[in-house]
Amino acid sequence: MANVSLNRKRAKLKQVLGIRARLALLAVILVAPLMLERIRSLEDARVKQIAQATTEFTAIARHSADAQREVISSVETILKSEAFIRASAGGVSKSCDVLRASLPTSLPWIRTLLIAGQDGRIQCSTNNMYVGLDLSDRPYFQQAQETGRFVLSDFLLSRPSQTPSVMAVYPVSALSGTSDAVVLAAVNLDWMSKIMNNLGGRSGISAVLVDSTGTVLAAPADQHSAVGRPLDNLPLMSAIADMALRSDQDEGSLSFIAVDGSRRAVSYIRIAGTNARLIASIDEDKVSAAVSRDIRTAYLQLAFVVVFVLLGALIAAEKLVIRPIEMLADMAKRFGEGDLSARAARNRLPAEFVPLARAFNAMAAQLGQRERELIASNDRLTVMASIDMLSGLANRRGFQSRLDFEWMRAQQYDSNLSLLMIDVDHFKLFNDTYGHLEGDSCLTRIGETLSGIAADTMGFAARYGGEEFCLLLPNTDLTHAVEIGETVRAAVLRLCLPHITSSHMIVTVSIGVAAAQPNEALRPGDLIEAADAALYAAKHRGRNTVIEHGLVQESEGAGEMAMAG
Repeated sequence: MANVSLNRKRAKLKQVLGIRARLALLAVILVAPLMLERIRSLEDARVKQIAQATTEFTAIARHSADAQREVISSVETILKSEAFIRASAGGVSKSCDVLRASLPTSLPWIRTLLIAGQDGRIQCSTNNMYVGLDLSDRPYFQQAQETGRFVLSDFLLSRPSQTPSVMAVYPVSALSGTSDAVVLAAVNLDWMSKIMNNLGGRSGISAVLVDSTGTVLAAPADQHSAVGRPLDNLPLMSAIADMALRSDQDEGSLSFIAVDGSRRAVSYIRIAGTNARLIASIDEDKVSAAVSRDIRTAYLQLAFVVVFVLLGALIAAEKLVIRPIEMLADMAKRFGEGDLSARAARNRLPAEFVPLARAFNAMAAQLGQRERELIASNDRLTVMASIDMLSGLANRRGFQSRLDFEWMRAQQYDSNLSLLMIDVDHFKLFNDTYGHLEGDSCLTRIGETLSGIAADTMGFAARYGGEEFCLLLPNTDLTHAVEIGETVRAAVLRLCLPHITSSHMIVTVSIGVAAAQPNEALRPGDLIEAADAALYAAKHRGRNTVIEHGLVQESEGAGEMAMAG
């Protein structure tokens, strides 16, 4: 009992003498002699004036950066739309017609839309002067092809017109998986400068938008002469060019002494999705000229305060602040690197850090659970993407994946592979007679039948598209495949699904059968073509029949298709 009581007293004492209480007490002891003088020297006008100017300037700069983000985002959205059209249009001519008609008048910052081929040559453009231009040597074009992502170039001069511009690039391969084309947009830098006009016309304030190399892309009207010039050539910006451009932070700020002797505060904001940065500076001396004497006095006082506070903080903060923070940072780093079991040891932290550690542990547990749920959801989505929801069988995508797998396995083990292509006879007439709901019901019944036969024959059934099904039969020769085809045909007949527009008065199927022994001279598509050819023959022989088609090879090794039976 004595130990328990002692531990409780220690816990209460630890809470009373926590970090905040101890540091506050230390600060009071050190700062008290200078506090009255510091309060008298700092006027309320200075505090309000500097705070108001800084707040207003920061808000305007962020608003301008957000506007630039919206411009880039709108350009990216247009390019993605054009890439989708190019990927789905089915040809250069059609996609070019759509491109020329799609330049939005509501986005005047897009000067020109272009489509370039994989070789970098412009195939079409909303401005014909660009057609035929070769962009293959342009770094932004090469970067887009290499990364497969949206890319915004640095400052450049358009080749035909020598107009200052930046190019936005989006590869069609990001949508279609093929690298046959790249969609581009020439961005009007004058519009980007107009967005920054609210930063101009202010005494002591400079603002520019620069690319990754430090070249000025845009500036307010009163600073427009800076466009196209390197940042380190501008008198008020050269001192911070390297620091602002090399920083890996999205936002940051710093102070420096300009070449004219003025003290300036600089903020830089990265434009999301690009390497461009909005850099803005304010001349603190001009903003606070009326109270500069008070500022110097305050700095002298604060210098003494800082010396005393640092002496105490360096001693106390190492154990009371820095070590706990390093411990929590290490836990966060381990968790960020994938160690989902990382947890903060609360019993080794001061009382003020315990709620933070508890919150971190709760967050880590929730994120771990969400990651497991996300993995399970992704697995379910992967399965659903390969399933035809109407028939319950695999869809064409799932069938193609299984065919490629079975083809490689049959080639490895030197075994046969057969394929049945199954088509519902006169299904359009069935839909016209009974309606699409009955048509869907018919396809569902046939899918269930094929699923059962696939299970009995160790096969793989899929809905190939529309009213066409397929049944893949590993390790099955042509003779056995034909027998299974007859089994399928008979099973559909036994369903006795009414079909008054058919000569058989019930639903029937036509079946094409093909078999092959995979080798280097053949490809999976040959087996599909052979089964399709046999299905075509079955339809022309009165339907409700099974026709076989074999794949054979000549002695020289070249593959050919031949009818059999």
